[in-house]
Amino acid sequence: MLTNLSIKNYALIENLSVSFRDNLSIITGETGAGKSILLGALGLVLGKRADSSTLKNPEVKCIIEAEFSISKYNLEPYFRDNDLDFEGETIIRREILPSGKSRAFINDTPTTLSVLQGLSEKIIDVHSQHQTMQLSTSSFQFKVLDALAKTAAKIESYKRGLKLFNKLNKELTDLKSNQQAAKEQYEYNLHLFKELDEAKIVVDEQESIEQKLDKLNNIEEIKTNLLEIQEVSFAEEIGLQSLLNSITSKLANISSYSKEYQELYERLNSVKIEFDDVANEVELANENIQLDAGEIEKLNDRLQLIYNLQKKHTVGSNKELIEVYNNLSLKVEAVENSSGQLTAKENEVNEVAAKIDVLAQKISNDRLKAIPKLVKKLENLLATLGMENTRFKFNLKHTKQYFQNGKDELELLISANKGANFGELKKVASGGELSRIMLSVKAILSEYLSLPTIIFDEIDTGVSGDVSQKMADIMKLMCDNMQVITITHLPQIASKGQQHYKVYKEDINNNIVTKLKQLSDNERVNEIAEMLGGKNITSTAIEHAKELLN
Repeated sequence: MLTNLSIKNYALIENLSVSFRDNLSIITGETGAGKSILLGALGLVLGKRADSSTLKNPEVKCIIEAEFSISKYNLEPYFRDNDLDFEGETIIRREILPSGKSRAFINDTPTTLSVLQGLSEKIIDVHSQHQTMQLSTSSFQFKVLDALAKTAAKIESYKRGLKLFNKLNKELTDLKSNQQAAKEQYEYNLHLFKELDEAKIVVDEQESIEQKLDKLNNIEEIKTNLLEIQEVSFAEEIGLQSLLNSITSKLANISSYSKEYQELYERLNSVKIEFDDVANEVELANENIQLDAGEIEKLNDRLQLIYNLQKKHTVGSNKELIEVYNNLSLKVEAVENSSGQLTAKENEVNEVAAKIDVLAQKISNDRLKAIPKLVKKLENLLATLGMENTRFKFNLKHTKQYFQNGKDELELLISANKGANFGELKKVASGGELSRIMLSVKAILSEYLSLPTIIFDEIDTGVSGDVSQKMADIMKLMCDNMQVITITHLPQIASKGQQHYKVYKEDINNNIVTKLKQLSDNERVNEIAEMLGGKNITSTAIEHAKELLN
């Protein structure tokens, strides 16, 4: 419940602090006294947006603070999920700076407006006059019906399933789109893949071919040089081989005379052995070398194929060509195996759809069972409020479409008079009738929703007399389940409150300020008498006020 509200430097309010208690609290005041300002300030602390124009003194920040007693409402998980410190007596503070920027705090921890709004929905319902039209919206109608049907847990489970279903459905759509795009490129990719597959590209092949061609294209020069080497090496008297033999023989003759000569002989003998080996290999190479035009043509063709493929795929090496080949292989394989992937994903989607379909049907069945109970409660409450001929009809239709709360569509029809046809709520009911219907709906919700506080802003609009007393009785009954605060202009309702507050304006040094105070018993008698008969309070009005209070 709301236990305290403190407002500083907001609109016409300089500094205001008021404590609230449980049961039914009444707020009254003349038109323009500032009741809407009070609700505006409360709206800010509950997460509505603000700007610096709301500051009474534009040079000083505005501070609005509300304290709630929430220990009995199982809100610890919300605090934990949003990294907030849970306190049984939770304080929400909102600050609006002269610059227009604002800050929000929950138990002194900075927080965002979205988190603040989420908490506000769980601790207080501020019913303003224009919200009566919510009755005509299917979302509100579902909220009421689902409260009686106790479908909250099933709907949460359904929502989780629907989130997964939508995710998988998107993946399926993307897969189909990608596969269609891949299929459109399949023939071309397959052609490129086969072309590279047939080419059998090897990483170092290009360098090897280029070296072979370099040798074959210069074969005449190579042969000429090899012949000359042979002539120089093997000439009988002046050839290198003959000269080395002669020198080696002479060193051998004197090697026994000195270690020095022995080492020279060994060194030269090593050179001779190496030279003989080289000369023999040159001779062999010369014998084996021959011009092969067919081989040159074959190598040139292969090299040209490699060059063409590199140019075609805009790469500069065989290594990159092989990477292109591997990528094409994956693309071709993806299309050729696409039916299996598609089937697997479709099975996933269908499996989740089947589960949420079962949940949606259970939710729908629970709603159907709750409709007669809701209709009976509504009609009984409205009968006490002077609408005994009002009849309701809830048309629930189970569809194939997935909504956030199931697969149902809901239509609420009303007949306000005997023999009258059923029609849409907003077309059939008057303003006063809508107020009574909304109060009845809120009274029913108070039995099923664990909500600490509700504030009614002149929900009695369009009613008077005995009906207003009955409305007050319903509000008092609601106090069994929650704290009720109502802003009213009717003395019959004002007299039913356990505590009574008055909003008024005061001129302080030519400065108009809005104030709020809790009335004493005598002040309360005078306030209700003034509501009954105007500013000039008569003894008759006083007696009538006392009668209402008693």
